[in-house]
Amino acid sequence: MTQPLPQAAAGVFRYVTVEKHILELIESGELAAGERIPSLRVLGNRLGVSVTTVNQAYLELERRGVVEARPKSGFFVRHAPPRRPAPQGASQPAKAPAAVARGALIREVLDGMGRRDIVPLGVARTDEALLPVKQLARLLAKVAAGDDRVTSYEGVCGNLEFRRQIAWRLAEAGIEAGPEDVMITGGAMEALYLALRSVTRPGDNVAIPAPTYYCFLQLLENLGLRAVELPSFPDGGVRPVDLRAALDRFDLRAVILTPNFNNPDGSLIPDAAKAEMAALLAERGVPVIEDDVYGDLHFSERRPRCLRSFDASGNVLHCSSFSKTLAPGFRLGYMLPGRHAARAFEIKATTNVCCATPTQIAGAMYLAQGVFERHLRKTRAVLERQARMTEERVLRHFPEGTRVTHPGGGSVVWVQMPDCVDSIALFYEAKALGIGVAPGNIFSSCDQFKHFLRLSYGHAWTPAVEQALATLGRLAHELAARGTTLELVP
Repeated sequence: MTQPLPQAAAGVFRYVTVEKHILELIESGELAAGERIPSLRVLGNRLGVSVTTVNQAYLELERRGVVEARPKSGFFVRHAPPRRPAPQGASQPAKAPAAVARGALIREVLDGMGRRDIVPLGVARTDEALLPVKQLARLLAKVAAGDDRVTSYEGVCGNLEFRRQIAWRLAEAGIEAGPEDVMITGGAMEALYLALRSVTRPGDNVAIPAPTYYCFLQLLENLGLRAVELPSFPDGGVRPVDLRAALDRFDLRAVILTPNFNNPDGSLIPDAAKAEMAALLAERGVPVIEDDVYGDLHFSERRPRCLRSFDASGNVLHCSSFSKTLAPGFRLGYMLPGRHAARAFEIKATTNVCCATPTQIAGAMYLAQGVFERHLRKTRAVLERQARMTEERVLRHFPEGTRVTHPGGGSVVWVQMPDCVDSIALFYEAKALGIGVAPGNIFSSCDQFKHFLRLSYGHAWTPAVEQALATLGRLAHELAARGTTLELVP
């Protein structure tokens, strides 16, 4: 029998939670196509919500084409959400270390960041409408008006109270840390930069997932490092067996992993595999840099554990930020440098000395209010709904044979199109129509993903977004008919 919605749903847009509940019944097969779904009153009583809330959820599902209303009969399942195989992982095992050259196309993709004149499906972000903008603005104004520390330097490691708040939150991810273990950075990218500088020298080999976040590739390129690509799969990410094989074959000086919702394939590495890889890397003395910017944006009941939670020797350099959950413009990132803390401190002190004082104080004040988790629950509920809607539209509009991921968190889906559709050609045609996308080529140094596309669902769902997805599908059909292919220019 259906149970009332859990207390964890408090603060979430409750109609979104009801909507998710019905979708789960359909996906599990408990509700089949053509079957009547529970009445407004019956489901409201079962879930402990109002009839108005259930009705709002049903109307949204009807708008999405999942259910249909029949006069004097109620709501019926129109069709089960389409389920097709997930996109494939990397097509090849780790190859010889390769220099990275993706700068030109990456710059064109990044050109869409912050622009208001395009539909931003190519930027992995959380829309401002889902962020606590007003609360943070009030706190920042309060700091600017009444705190004499506002114009002073912070310590190299950052504001003590902010670091204390971060250390308390890390316990949810299974990480035991104190404020002395935390270093504040200018977003996660600075944390990753400091981590790589702390453990590598130009010419070193660094293992990365394939596909991986394109800015990681750009960072390797700028630091003169060579990439060894480890296959990543949407249904489990990088596998320990592939990591072990690469360690045996190549002289690796560091490994970069995003265990929780890898960008772009959304993969989640199972806890057992995380533990195995953490132990293996510690045994070999190879430091691992963990990117966990999406860990808080999970769609399950509990937050996934981090690689750092399985590390007892300080071998994992844990990096994250609040850019996806609070305010990207505040540039509030952090890292746990572990046994490399002294080197990270030296590099930080000679790079930008410290991060901005006002935003750190405001961030600490916000976390101390105890409202962050409630904000996250609401944000996660909306993001999950938009993820499913994006999946539906891709499968509806793109050519037959298209595959799309079914992420359990994060803010992007990974789309595999038929081999006759070139993602770079699609990128340029979409750009000409004011639509931003991220072509699959830039997520690898080895051109493994020419027919893939990354789409963001973190933006507000608007008619413009709806139309943009339909337009992308039409363009993909046209490219498939023409068989157009463009070469990537370094």
